[in-house]
Amino acid sequence: MNYQTQLIVVMVAYTAIIILYGIYQGRKVKNDADYAIASRQLPGWVAALSERATGESSWALLGLPGAAYATGLTEIWIAIGCVIGIITAWVAISWRLRDAAEKYNVTTFTEFIAKKHGEMGKWLRIVGSATIVFFFFFYIGAQFLGGGKTLHTMFQLDNRLGMFIIALIIVPYTIYGGFRSVVYTDVIQAIVMIIALVVGPIVGIIYISNHPDMFATSISGALELAGPSYTSIYGAGSGFAAGIVIAGGFSWFFGFLGGQPQLSTRFMAIKNAKQVKQARNIGIIWTVFAYIGALSLGWIGIAIFGPNNFADREYVMPAVILEIFPPVIAAILISGAIAAMTSTANSLLILSSTELSENIVNPLMKNKNKNPNKVLFRSRIITAFLAAIALVLAYLSSELIFTLVSYVWAGIGGTFSIVILLSLFWKKYHGKAALFTIIAGMSFTIIWISTGMEKVITTRILTFFVAGIVAVVTTYAFPKTGNIQNI
Repeated sequence: MNYQTQLIVVMVAYTAIIILYGIYQGRKVKNDADYAIASRQLPGWVAALSERATGESSWALLGLPGAAYATGLTEIWIAIGCVIGIITAWVAISWRLRDAAEKYNVTTFTEFIAKKHGEMGKWLRIVGSATIVFFFFFYIGAQFLGGGKTLHTMFQLDNRLGMFIIALIIVPYTIYGGFRSVVYTDVIQAIVMIIALVVGPIVGIIYISNHPDMFATSISGALELAGPSYTSIYGAGSGFAAGIVIAGGFSWFFGFLGGQPQLSTRFMAIKNAKQVKQARNIGIIWTVFAYIGALSLGWIGIAIFGPNNFADREYVMPAVILEIFPPVIAAILISGAIAAMTSTANSLLILSSTELSENIVNPLMKNKNKNPNKVLFRSRIITAFLAAIALVLAYLSSELIFTLVSYVWAGIGGTFSIVILLSLFWKKYHGKAALFTIIAGMSFTIIWISTGMEKVITTRILTFFVAGIVAVVTTYAFPKTGNIQNI
């Protein structure tokens, strides 16, 4: 069996397992609550692995290794920001969101915000859901784009054909089984991902140390040979420039503070408080190993190929794996990259679908609660429609995955982190202020990026603080009214 055939056989087998397991779980979906949030009955270990697989996406398997390959040690600040943010979310936010979801009996992220601030519930549903759907089109597109890049590296397929294949893998079972199918297939994805991110770097370090014909025989040697900017955690900058580098990397922290709906929904879906503790421990351990592995793969890429050897830096992870492993093992581990994309793409897709159907479409439909089968069918149609749009956007995009994810992390993460934090921790915060916060955060992100100011200072920092200032000011400027809106 030749090299390409071995790769294809492993990938087809892996894909078949994911699809069949997704369909099997989808058969257990009986109503819209099952479809949207698995009726909030997830075991802790399932929620943790699903949350981590969803949170890391092609970002951790392609984007972060690519950034580490391109810039060296500077990317440590991104890892620090993300890891601290994830730990904070699991320790301080996860159990509070789970308890709040149970208290308000909600099935979507925006529905919690709407019921928490009932006086503006109707408008919070509409504006919040529309904001999430808008930004998540780009996030889903980034996962399709990552799939195209990975399949191009493995099989020299055209990127667009690769994106279409990835869509064919995830969309059918996501449409059929909704949230339940997504989270349980995420468990498989998370296991494959962490194996790739732990085993890959270990073998990679051994490989380069035993091959003197490589660019370098160690990570430290590779960084030194690549140049001074690669060995500096400040990107060879100093003073204000170094501060910008640190702030830009650490800024990813703010998006994890409850503001990513696809992650917060996992918190909300956990069965009980005991399961939250189990999920917290698993989620934190997984995260630490994953980020060390992602950075290491990028640096090992420098040692093997030298710096600036890829037209697109985000090809480095699959290239490293293909270099250091036999075809069958390489295909299994590169499945980790596919796993990352599919786990996030399907999570974003089902979340966007349920936000749109539960908070915008269904409230506009007459007799929406009288026929559960029709409601469920409508949700599936909306899921298919959103998948088609996201795939078209991926075809039209030339952006790096890192860039696309960064934009969403600002617009959604920076904005909704403020809304969630203040909703959970500040009693004075009310519906009008929440609505102004969402509008301000979304608008600022779009304006800042479209005017080119992102190159000066990242909106991942600014959106969080702009949204926070707006939240505090409008909380005091506008009095809280009674429950005047239907929620």
